[in-house]
Amino acid sequence: MFNLIRALNKKGILTADQATSLELKVKKLKQKEEEILVKEKIISESSLFKLKSELINVPLKETIIEEEALLEILQLIPKNSAEYYKMIPLGKKGEKIEIGMVYPEEAKGKEALKFLAWQGNFSYDVFLISLSFFKKVFGKYKASKDELTKALEEIEEEFDVGEAEEDSQESDAQKLNIEAPIIKIVTAILRQGVEGNASDIHIEPTKDQLKIRFRLNGILFSSLLLPMKAHLAVIARIKILAHLKIDESRIPQDGRFSTRVGGKDIDFRVSTFPTILGEKIVIRILDPITGLIGFNKLGLRERDLRVIKKTIKEAYGLILTTGPTGCGKTTTLYTILDLLNTSEVNIMTLEDPVEYSIPEINQSQAREDIGYSFASGLRYMLRQDPDIMMIGEIRDSETAELVTHSALTGHIVLSTLHTTNALGAIPRLIDLGIKPFLIPSTVSAVIAQRLARKLCPACKKKYEAGGEVKEMILKEIEAIKAVSKEPIGFKEPFFLYQPKGCGECKKTGYSGRIGIFEILTMTDELAEIVIKDFSRAQMTAEAKQQGMTTMKQDGILKALEGITSIEEVLRVAEEK
Repeated sequence: MFNLIRALNKKGILTADQATSLELKVKKLKQKEEEILVKEKIISESSLFKLKSELINVPLKETIIEEEALLEILQLIPKNSAEYYKMIPLGKKGEKIEIGMVYPEEAKGKEALKFLAWQGNFSYDVFLISLSFFKKVFGKYKASKDELTKALEEIEEEFDVGEAEEDSQESDAQKLNIEAPIIKIVTAILRQGVEGNASDIHIEPTKDQLKIRFRLNGILFSSLLLPMKAHLAVIARIKILAHLKIDESRIPQDGRFSTRVGGKDIDFRVSTFPTILGEKIVIRILDPITGLIGFNKLGLRERDLRVIKKTIKEAYGLILTTGPTGCGKTTTLYTILDLLNTSEVNIMTLEDPVEYSIPEINQSQAREDIGYSFASGLRYMLRQDPDIMMIGEIRDSETAELVTHSALTGHIVLSTLHTTNALGAIPRLIDLGIKPFLIPSTVSAVIAQRLARKLCPACKKKYEAGGEVKEMILKEIEAIKAVSKEPIGFKEPFFLYQPKGCGECKKTGYSGRIGIFEILTMTDELAEIVIKDFSRAQMTAEAKQQGMTTMKQDGILKALEGITSIEEVLRVAEEK
């Protein structure tokens, strides 16, 4: 971590005693090194920032463009974010925005700027600016107020009024009824999430600020920092939308609501969680259009797609998807259901929660708190004359037994398990109490998957693989050739692609996500292994005999095709 005081000490500008004394002041006053150094007047601010520019190798800037042009770009960084991170637009040169930062070396500021650039669809260059120069430019914000900034100012005014009325007998709930600005803030947060293609919105209380983060392509990005004074009001507004108990903050609550954003009907799933600093809320954004994406966009290779289409044509059996939370299991099951959805069959689901509403399918929400569990709900479903059933998750022995029974008695059943790979589903079912001799008659296929970020096609950069990466690829390609019944069109030299970042991908280098899969099907040979002499080694050999590629191998092929990066494949698919 960069330490400016120690760097100045090494250059002989500060003595060891001065450095120690200044560091103590930094800790005691909880201020930045630059603030203390300027305040103590040991070195002029101009000289200090020139030295810092040399030390961190970031060019120093002390000029801005014309004021009229500046006001047009100030909105790219909201006023509250600019103030907190001490960063601000200074001008535009060509296609890039020049951003001034007092602390360009700090990770949180860089992360916030990266997200804002993605959100605002702009490219940028970073410059170091002094504290006084920042204050000078920051003063220009009075002429540039976006909807969120205006709402924040209205909230401050409302709270100031509330604090002045000390003798008021209003209840806490009434004091939080700051409808107009709160509605604007929550609406702006939801719109940012939807328009930015985020999957989740995190609203988290910290000691001093209310932090808003968005999950994009599986990665969380900081976006906004609101005053903690707004915390209770924001939480209350979201609870009202989701029909949750406003006065209950001691236990978690779940709810959902729908609204129209950007001309689309969007569902939002809300989860509250009590923390020592107050309630945290996570909002899952559920766009029905993205929920049903079709097999051609899932990322299944030709062999895997053929296997799945053959499996779902069978009259009965259990199809499992496995993997950790957030790896796309439910999306895969919804895609299968959509393909099976015709007027000739009765399709029923029991989910926790229902993520997407599918026309012509009977979907039900499990409620453990009232005794409506997967196991009890499944019993009721069987009385409804179903042809196809989807059970959100096999969590316990009772559900496993009922799912097995349903698959054996002429139903197509889809469900999920938490295992690291496809082979792990068989021993997991045995652990849940399913007799080994029942598994071959029950399980049709197991789909293990992960989600990898797709490289931005506009800016990805090609390079030749070398060293350990080349050796790893060569090893996996040879392993694929040994089991694959189809030709593999890759040979040395191997070329990969890396993220770069541009305006199209909001400087992230990635755009969207794709599935990485491995699919195991039940064969006579696998059935014999499960029943007679259960062995992980023999199961692995049978999987190879089927031509199954592992998730890592599937990811490497996608990396060689330029769909994703090798770093992303190793991040999500490397066996732990």
